[in-house]
Amino acid sequence: MWNRSLFFDEIGRSLCNGALTPSQRRGLEQKLTAFERYDIADDRWCAYMLATSYHETAGTLQPVEERGSGREKPYGQKRKLDGTVYHLPDRIYYGRGDVQLTWYENYERMGRLLHLSLLEQPELALRPDISARIMIEGMTRGLSARGDFTGLALEDFFNSRRDEPVQARRVVNGLDRAALIARYYNHFLHALRTATRFY
Repeated sequence: MWNRSLFFDEIGRSLCNGALTPSQRRGLEQKLTAFERYDIADDRWCAYMLATSYHETAGTLQPVEERGSGREKPYGQKRKLDGTVYHLPDRIYYGRGDVQLTWYENYERMGRLLHLSLLEQPELALRPDISARIMIEGMTRGLSARGDFTGLALEDFFNSRRDEPVQARRVVNGLDRAALIARYYNHFLHALRTATRFY
């Protein structure tokens, strides 16, 4: 699908201070492999997911835990989206992974869709293969036929009629840092297309 060495060289030069770190390279390898495994063929969707991961993981491209474990956020307590208090599982559902999965209900839904015990073991969202799968399911019309993070999917913003990387941020988190992530997207898209052209 892509000449990975060429892709790594190009994105390293354009976005990552001249070259990827070994950890960034491993993170990209995992995500590219997941795109191929789950038949994500539109390079715009791939580029936007990579840009989102780059932003949400502070450039590491590795699944991370939210700084502060959501202490000052409503999901950093044992509360559901509607304010209901829960006692079991005895876990807190702060941001984890490439796209910072949060809230009890989102762990529950994603666990059900992917047949994973995410409510009981939220740390599974930090495994690179699972994190990539959550990102793909949450951002595209996957098993649920909708974007599972917000109800919107990449298909809504990148298709035969639309090409809207700024608006695509709505797939994850309103328009928070939308222009910045769109700039990252342009770097990743150029690198992917360069790697395809010379494959």
